[in-house]
Amino acid sequence: MPQKRRKRQRRGQSTVPGDRLRAQRPDHVWAFDFQFDVTEDGRAVKLLYVVDEFTREALAMEAERRIDGDRVVDVLEGIVAEQGRRPELVRCDNGPEMTSNALRDWCRFSRTGAAFIEPGSPWENPFVESFNSRVRDELLSVEMFSCLTEAKVMIEDFRQDYNRRRPHRAHRMMTPTAFRTGWDAAHEAAPASAELRRRYAPAPSDAGDSPTLKEPTNHQLSQQVDR
Repeated sequence: MPQKRRKRQRRGQSTVPGDRLRAQRPDHVWAFDFQFDVTEDGRAVKLLYVVDEFTREALAMEAERRIDGDRVVDVLEGIVAEQGRRPELVRCDNGPEMTSNALRDWCRFSRTGAAFIEPGSPWENPFVESFNSRVRDELLSVEMFSCLTEAKVMIEDFRQDYNRRRPHRAHRMMTPTAFRTGWDAAHEAAPASAELRRRYAPAPSDAGDSPTLKEPTNHQLSQQVDR
């Protein structure tokens, strides 16, 4: 009996080397990835996260029973339509949803570049992987969703809390939303506003803990500080 041949996994074609790509401004690089959980009845829930690598904003957290390449494109189009923003590049792995014709066509028609990480190298997508661990530790490992609707509501609540109440050391203790708002204001101001530009420049990786902005910390989901 002839040995069954294994199918070759489709590899995404990067337009820039992913291992040397670092976000330099809002909407420069959007990273996305999947996680899985189950509802109380044991049925699977597939989660799609889209994160802006520069601002650390969670742009989307989608929960469905099934998410394919077409649904990924719908989520991206939803961000563009609702928030009026579009990425210059997307960073993702070589999963079938990411290498699908639907996503490839969306990137081509929207003139968005792609940076695919090497197979089996999640460390090449560090920001969304760090976000994954936050969601797993603080939500998925704590809550049991009774149904898909409850999962959608609680996951969206987590996203709003993360963006608006979670300070980041990389942003000098500003939340992602506050950092994005300040960055926009600084770069729309006159060139003479050097102080604003300095304040909202990318923080060094070893930034200290001295806060420049304090957000309310009495919210149940907002007791953590992210890097």
